[in-house]
Amino acid sequence: MLPEIIHDRAKMKPVSILFLLTILRAVKADCPDEDEHLQQWVPGHNEAHRVRIGYDRKLLLTSSATVHSIRISDGGKLVIADRGQPVVLRTRHILIEKGGELHIGSEECPFKGNLSIILYGRSDDPEVAHSYFGHKYIGVGTGGTLEIHGEKKLSWTFLNKTLHPGETNEDSYHFEKSWGSRGVVVHVIDPETGEVLHSDRFDTYKSKDESRRLAQYVDVVEDGMILAMAVNDEGSNNLEDLARKALLKLGSRQFHRLGFRHPWSFITVKGDPFTSTEDHVAYQGTKASTEARSSKVFQSGYGEHFTVTASSQWVQEVEWTEWFDRDDERGSGDWEKLSDLQTAFPGKICASPLDIQAATYSGVDSNLTDEVFYKNDKDYGFVCLNKDQPDGICNNYKVRFLCGKLVRPQVTITIETHSNTTILELAEDGQTWKAGDTIVVTSTDYSMYQAEEFKILPCPACASNQIKVEGKAKYLHIGEEVDGVDMRAEVGLLTRNILIKGEMEAQCYGNDACKFFDFDTFGGHLKVEHGFKAIHIDGMEMKHMGQQLMGHYPIHFHMNGDVDEKGGYDPPTYVKGISIHHTFSRCVTVHGSNGLLVKDVVGYDSLGHCFFTEDGAEERNTFDHCLGLLVKAGTLLPSDRDSKMCRVITDGAFPGYVAKPRQDCSATSTFWIANPSNNLVNCAAAGSAETGFWFIFHHVPTGPSEGLYSPGHTEHMPLGQFFNNRAHSNYRAGMILDNGVKTTEANANDKRPFLSLIGARYGPHKDADPFKPREPAIIKHFIAYKNQDHGAWLRGGDVWLDDCQFADNGIGLTLASGGTFPDDDGSKQEVKNSLFVGESENRGMETPDNRIWGPGGPDLNGRMLPRGVDFPIRGMQIYDGPINVQNCTFRKFIALDGRHTSAFGFRLNNSWQSCPNNNVTDITFEDVPITSRVFFGEPGPWFNRMNMDGDKTTIFHDVDGSVSEYPGAFLVKDDNWLLRHPDCIDVPDWRAAICSGRYAQIYIQARNPANLDMKMIKDEYPEHPLSLVGALGKKNHYQQYQPVVTLQKGYTVHWDGAAPQELTVWLINYNRNDWIQVGFCYPKGTTFSIISDIHNRLTKQTHKTGIFLQTSQKDKLAHGHPHRGYYYWEEDTGLLFLRLTAQNEKDEFAFCSVKGCERIKIKAVIPKGSGPSDCTAQAYPRYAEMPIVDVPMPRKLSASKLHTKEHFLEARLESYNTRFFHIKDDFAYAEVNGKKLYQPEDGVQLTVIDGQYGKVLDSKGFRNSILLGIPAQIENYVASLKDESIVIITSKGRLVTKGPWTKILEKLGAEKNVKLKDKLVFVGFKGSYKPDWVKLITDDEAAKIHQVLPIPVVKKMKLR
Repeated sequence: MLPEIIHDRAKMKPVSILFLLTILRAVKADCPDEDEHLQQWVPGHNEAHRVRIGYDRKLLLTSSATVHSIRISDGGKLVIADRGQPVVLRTRHILIEKGGELHIGSEECPFKGNLSIILYGRSDDPEVAHSYFGHKYIGVGTGGTLEIHGEKKLSWTFLNKTLHPGETNEDSYHFEKSWGSRGVVVHVIDPETGEVLHSDRFDTYKSKDESRRLAQYVDVVEDGMILAMAVNDEGSNNLEDLARKALLKLGSRQFHRLGFRHPWSFITVKGDPFTSTEDHVAYQGTKASTEARSSKVFQSGYGEHFTVTASSQWVQEVEWTEWFDRDDERGSGDWEKLSDLQTAFPGKICASPLDIQAATYSGVDSNLTDEVFYKNDKDYGFVCLNKDQPDGICNNYKVRFLCGKLVRPQVTITIETHSNTTILELAEDGQTWKAGDTIVVTSTDYSMYQAEEFKILPCPACASNQIKVEGKAKYLHIGEEVDGVDMRAEVGLLTRNILIKGEMEAQCYGNDACKFFDFDTFGGHLKVEHGFKAIHIDGMEMKHMGQQLMGHYPIHFHMNGDVDEKGGYDPPTYVKGISIHHTFSRCVTVHGSNGLLVKDVVGYDSLGHCFFTEDGAEERNTFDHCLGLLVKAGTLLPSDRDSKMCRVITDGAFPGYVAKPRQDCSATSTFWIANPSNNLVNCAAAGSAETGFWFIFHHVPTGPSEGLYSPGHTEHMPLGQFFNNRAHSNYRAGMILDNGVKTTEANANDKRPFLSLIGARYGPHKDADPFKPREPAIIKHFIAYKNQDHGAWLRGGDVWLDDCQFADNGIGLTLASGGTFPDDDGSKQEVKNSLFVGESENRGMETPDNRIWGPGGPDLNGRMLPRGVDFPIRGMQIYDGPINVQNCTFRKFIALDGRHTSAFGFRLNNSWQSCPNNNVTDITFEDVPITSRVFFGEPGPWFNRMNMDGDKTTIFHDVDGSVSEYPGAFLVKDDNWLLRHPDCIDVPDWRAAICSGRYAQIYIQARNPANLDMKMIKDEYPEHPLSLVGALGKKNHYQQYQPVVTLQKGYTVHWDGAAPQELTVWLINYNRNDWIQVGFCYPKGTTFSIISDIHNRLTKQTHKTGIFLQTSQKDKLAHGHPHRGYYYWEEDTGLLFLRLTAQNEKDEFAFCSVKGCERIKIKAVIPKGSGPSDCTAQAYPRYAEMPIVDVPMPRKLSASKLHTKEHFLEARLESYNTRFFHIKDDFAYAEVNGKKLYQPEDGVQLTVIDGQYGKVLDSKGFRNSILLGIPAQIENYVASLKDESIVIITSKGRLVTKGPWTKILEKLGAEKNVKLKDKLVFVGFKGSYKPDWVKLITDDEAAKIHQVLPIPVVKKMKLR
C-alpha cells in the first residue's frame, strides 16, 4: 500500500516522501529474510553433505533441501526464506553455537509460509554422537541464537457448548402442529442447502378457495425445488379437482383418494415426478393411532446429505389414572383386582388398561419392597398374599392404570443433515485456526483416553467462535458449567505453520524401550546449552520429538542459570505458542534454569512428565496458559514409570531390592514442579497416568545442580503464584503437594534407586528461612474434577485454598499436616469459599471397556464412578490437622445402602493422629441428605476392619453448628469413650457422636520394646477401653501412640506385654495448666527415673526443665510446680500415677508451647521375666469414677437458623431404677426436642412421631397386663399407624420379656428373637425398610438412648 499512497499523493513535500521510505525500509528490516546481505542458498538433496556456515557467512534457504547436518558458528547465519512455497529441510542435526544464528521469521514479522524441519536418523546408526547433544537434534550451544516465530494463533481455548457422541451440533429443521392448523401443509426446500425457503397451509376442509390457492401455489414453485406436503386433521371436505390434478402432475398417486381425516404425506422434486414418495392411510376412529409417513434422502450442493421427512398422523396419547386403594393387608392379603376397582370407581378406569403400577401406601414402588406378589397384571390387577411374605404380612398397596386418551392430529416436517462433520462452539474467537489444521478436544470424564483429534474443514457460514471439523465425537465432551463447576473441555491447536519433527521407523527396534513400547521412540530433540546468546520460540509445532534417553527432550533448557533480565537476557527468553504432540519423552524440560517464560504451550500424547523441572534448583519460571493432556508413563526416572516399568527396570538394581511401584514410582504428571518458587497461571492438566500438578521436593539439589542450595531449602521456599489452574481426568490426583525424591544412590542402608519417591514435608517461610515468619502457600481458584482418586492431596504447613471447585473426584480434598505433628509448628491448613460436588450432572458415558458404571446422583441414574461402584466418595477428607474449613458449599453427596458417600469423611485405614483443632464453620449443604453430611466409617469394603489407631480417634469441631446443628460441638467416633460423656448425642447415620468438652492429645513414644499394643482407659468408662497398636509399625525402633483425650480427667494405660522401659509423653495441643492424670501399668518391683524437658523442634535442641519425686500421697500429684513434680507408685495395683500438666502458653494453631514441646520422660527398670503389664482388673472398679459433664452441651440451633428443610430431631429415652436408702422406684421418659414425656404406669409407652415433619402425634401406654395376654390392643394400635412413622418405646417397672407382644418390636425394626431384660428403650420405625438409626437397648437396671433422627425420614436406596 505504501507505493500506492506515495503515487496518489504525488504533490507531497519531498521530506514526507523521504519519511515514508524510511518507514518502508524499517519494516523490511524487521523481516529477517529481507536482509540485503543474505546470500541465496540452494543446497539440493545430499545426505552426505555436511554443511558449515561460519566466518560471517549469511545464507538464505529458499527451497527444500536434504543434508547430512548443519553447523552454524563463528558469525554464521541461516535464514529461512518466507516466499510462499513450502520448504522442507531434512537433516540429522543442526548445531548453533559461537555466534551462529538461525532465524525463522521474527517477533515483528512472523513467518507466514510452511516450513518443516525433519530430523532423521536411527539410534543404532554408526554416526558418532555429539558429546553434549547426542543424535537427531537442534542444539543451541554457547553463543548461539535461535529465533523461531511462526504465525500467531490461538493456542487453546474451551468448548463452549457440550458435544455429545455422534452429534453434529448442526441445526436440523423441525416443524410440528396439532389442533388449530387444519388442512394441507406445504414446505418448499432448497435442494442445494436443505434450507426451507417458504411454507404455507391450505385449509381445504373449510374453503374451496383454499383448494384453488393450493393449485396455484405449487404451480409457481420453481422447477428443481423440493416439495414436502402433509395433511393435518382434515383436508378433503372442500378439495377440488384443480388441486387434485396439480398434485397428480407433481407425481402424487394417492391425493385424489383423500377421504375424511385421512392421513397423507408426499415428497417430490418439482418437475421430476419420478422422484416422488408418498403415503396414505384411512382414518381409524378416535381411539386408534394412524400415520402416513414419507421420507427421502437428498444430496446438497456441498456433497453432504440431508433427509426430508413428512408425517401426517392421528396420535393416541396415554395417561395414568389416579391411585386406587380398595383393600388393605388385613385378612389374606391386599387384593386390588381390576374388576373390583372398576365397580368401586365407575368411569375412572378404562376398560383395557395398557399397564399397571403398584406402590406402598407411603409411595415406595412395589419393585423396591422385596415382597412376593401373587398377581401384578394390567388385565387382572394386583394381589399380595400374606402367606407368601417372610414376615407373614404384606404392605398396604395402592395401584394405578395406564389408559389411552382420545386421538389428536399431528403433522411434522423435518430436515435432518447427514454429514460426517461437526460444528464446535468455542469460548473465544477461533478465526486464526484454518481449514486443514488439527485440534484435540480433551476428555471431561475420568479416562484421559477420551481425548479426541479432529481436522478443521472450511466453514464460510461459521461464526467467529465456531469451527467445522471432520467426523463426529465418540465421547461426551462437556462445554458448560455443571452444578456450579466449570467442566468445559479444553480445545487445543496441534497444527502450526512451522513444524519440527523426528523421522520415525515403523516400529520399535533394538533397545530396552521395546520392552514397553511397540513403536519407535527415538525422536528428535531441541537442547539449549549454558551461555546461549538468545532464544525466542513462538508459533511452532513439534511432533515425534524426544527420546527415551536422559537429557533428550522436545525442548530442554539445560543448566542455563538465569534466562531473564536477571541473567542479562533482554528481551527475556521465552517459549510461546507451541504445540508438542506425540512425543517420546516429556514436553518442555527446565533444568537448572530460572526465569523462563513458557506460555500458550499445548503438550499432548507424551511419555513421562510433560512440563518438567528437574533438579530442584529451578526458580522463577512461569508456566502461563499451558495445556497438557494424555500424559503417559515413560522409562527414564522412577517417578515416570508405571508399575510394570518399575518392576522390570529396578527389581534387583541393588542386591536385595524389591520394587514397590506405588511407593517408589508411579508418579507420571502433567506438571512436575521440583521447586515451589515457580509460577503456574491459567494452566490445565487434562489427563495424566497419575497426577495433574505435582509439587515435589529435593532436600538437596541433584544432578549437575548439586550444591546450589543448602539442605531443606525448597521445603521452606514460598510458593510462587498458583492461580486459575484446573486439573481433570487424572488417575491419582488433580494436584499433589507432597513427597520428595531420594537424593542418594542406592546403598545397603537404603536400597531404593536414586530419585525414587520418598517422604518430604513442606513449610513455607519468608526467604525459605524457617526462623523467619511463615508465608502461606496460596492456591486460588483451582478447579479439580473427574480425578479418580483425589481432586487434591496437599501436605504441609500453611497451605491455604480459596475460591476452589472440586467435583466428581473420588475424594475432593485432603489436607495433611507436616509430619509426626507439624514440623512447622503453629501452621494450619485451610480451605475457604469453595465448592465441593459429589456426583454432578456430568455423568460421563458408558463404554464397552468401562468397568465402573453404576447408579448415582440424586436420581440414581447410571454414571461413571471414580474408583469402584461401592467406593465411599468424600468431599472433604479429614486426615490429621489442624485444618480450617470455612464458608464452603457441599452439593450432591448422596449415600446409598452399600456406598458410604459423604460430604465430610476421614482417611481410610489411617494409623495417624487426628487433631481436635480441626475446625469447620459456615457450611452450606445443597442436595445433600442430612444422613450424608458426615461418615466416620464402619468395618466393611474399603474401610476394612477400622482397627487402625487413626480410625478410632477421629474428631472435628463444628464451630457454628452448620454441620451438626449444635454450635460449638465436637463430632467424635461413636465408640471412642475417651472423648464421650453422659450427654453426648449419637448420630447413627454418621457412626458418630455429638459431644462437648475440652480436648487435647498425648503422644506416647515407647522404646524397649516398641512392638506392644497399648490400651487406654478413661476412669469414667472402664468398660470401654481404647486399644491402640501404634502408628509406626511393629519393626520400628520406637513406637508412637497418639490418643485424643478429654482434659481434666483420669486415665490408665496398659500393655499386652511387659511395659516399655522408656516412655516419652508429649503434651500436644495443651494450653497452660491443662492436665490429665494417668496411671501407667508396670510390673511389681519396677523402679523409676522421671524428668520433664522441652524439645525445640526447630533447633532440634532439648533442655531439662524438672524432675519428678516419688510421693506416698496420691493427692500430692496436683501440687507439683514447673521444676518439680511428683509421681505416685502404687505397687499393689501396678500403677504409676502422674499428673501431666502444661506449664507454658501455646499459640492458637501450635501443637506445642511457645517454648517448645513439653515432655515427660519415664525410664523404668523392670524385673526380668515380667509378664504383661495389664492392670485393668486391679485398677477397676477401684478407680472408676462417676461420669460427669464438664462442658455443657450446646443448644440445638432453632429452625429459623437452619438453611435446609432437613433437620435433626433429638430424642432421649431412659428407663431406670432409683434407690433412696431402702426405697426403690422406677422412672421412664421419652424426651423429643427438649420436651419430656414421662411414662406414668408400668408397662410400655409408645410415642409416635411423624417421620416427615418430626411432630409428636401421639403417646400411648400399654400396661403389663395387656402385654401378658393376647396383645391385640397394641397390635391394632401399631397397625393403625401410618407408614413412615417413628415409634419410640420406653418401659417402666419390670418388663414382660416374652410373649406375642414382642413381635411388635420386630415389626418396628428390632432384630428377631432379641433377649429382653427388665428395662427397655427402643427407637423404631414403621415402614417397608429399616433406617440405620433403629436401636434397642435392654438392661437389668437402666437403659438409655440419646440420639438424633433425620427429618424427614428418607429411604436410603440400595446400590445393588
